Amino acid sequence: MTKHISKFEATEGGLALTNAILLYSSGEQLGRLREAFASIHDVEHLDGQPIIAAGTPLTREHLRRWTEALGKALAPEILPDNVLVSHPDMLAWWVPEQVRTSYFALSRPAATLKALAQRTTLPLPYPAHLFVATRSGLGVYALPANKRPTADTQLLFSPVLNVFTTGSLCWGNIRKPKALNIAAIPEYERAVFDSWSTHPNAGQEMTVTGKGGLVALWDDLAARKAQRFPVRRLKPFNAGKPKGAPITFGQLIAGGGA
Repeated sequence: MTKHISKFEATEGGLALTNAILLYSSGEQLGRLREAFASIHDVEHLDGQPIIAAGTPLTREHLRRWTEALGKALAPEILPDNVLVSHPDMLAWWVPEQVRTSYFALSRPAATLKALAQRTTLPLPYPAHLFVATRSGLGVYALPANKRPTADTQLLFSPVLNVFTTGSLCWGNIRKPKALNIAAIPEYERAVFDSWSTHPNAGQEMTVTGKGGLVALWDDLAARKAQRFPVRRLKPFNAGKPKGAPITFGQLIAGGGA
């Protein structure tokens, strides 16, 4: 087994290795840590080599002091009006309703389709949307009104075909943004709105009311060249749980996103 050794030296600015944080976990489940523990240790130097000394449990006070010190290197950032949450591990924003160029190439188009029976690009109306990007993925949700949501805003299922009923985007071969910051917002939106819609994900046909399901709704909007999406047709978002209660924006953020 190859032995890896890291050598730490003081910097010209007077920085030196003084502490180490060790992270412990019992493994992951569904992309999230089941249990976790952290300890902070002093670093002693023996003959010029750093040695991690005995530690103590990492506390919120430790995190506060180190976050404050590390944050001094970050430049202040002015948040755009559409950004709702800006955090190192989460970015949430909303986009207003609008007519967008849409891309449809249904793998198994029904014979009854009027406008989407063949591969086509055409303008279609979309409702206002909420996006929640995290380190593990992107959540996509429709909004009940064309305005900035509040913590109490009840979310709706997104009508975008590439979205699971859990709210998560199905990336497929879509290129994922490498950054989780405001500058990456256009990349996330292109991943949702500028990709080809080939089929609804499992359960998506049942996320709308009325006859025909989701694909039939899109086909009808395309055939009559609609300018506004009928938001009343979208069901309340419940994370894909048959008996789950509708989820609000505040509840979603408190739960860590999609």
